[in-house]
Amino acid sequence: MPIKWNLAYLMLERDVKTGELAELTGLHPSTISKLKAYREMPKRLDRDTLIQLCKALKCKPGDLLEYQDE
Repeated sequence: MPIKWNLAYLMLERDVKTGELAELTGLHPSTISKLKAYREMPKRLDRDTLIQLCKALKCKPGDLLEYQDE
């Protein structure tokens, strides 16, 4: 798992629920749920989606994506 996906961790750390993040980003709640379930970087991660998540969570892309040596 070379690139870890930390969305679930950031949401928990910031006490942001799925519905709240959906409202903040404009993404559908089911999309947030799917993204939250990933443990490694989603294969198809849209640039705009990453930007929306970073704005809503007040974070940098590096907070969501973490490279790990195997």
